[in-house]
Amino acid sequence: MRAAPGAPELGTYAVDVRDGRVGRVMAYFGAYGYLRPVGGGREWDCPPADLRPAEPSEVLRARVRVRNAEGRLP
Repeated sequence: MRAAPGAPELGTYAVDVRDGRVGRVMAYFGAYGYLRPVGGGREWDCPPADLRPAEPSEVLRARVRVRNAEGRLP
């Protein structure tokens, strides 16, 4: 399905303004957009009205957070 006008395009990074999480837009279905976290993992849903395109600095910060977390694993 297509996103609402102004919603981030499929495959781009977006910010869920409800909690600040950054994810890649994977799909739009019904009344929700589905995002996958930057480091991979379980998708979450979000109304398209609560999404905005992510700035490059926000994506970079999310990637750094993932790398730092990986470095702390046993």
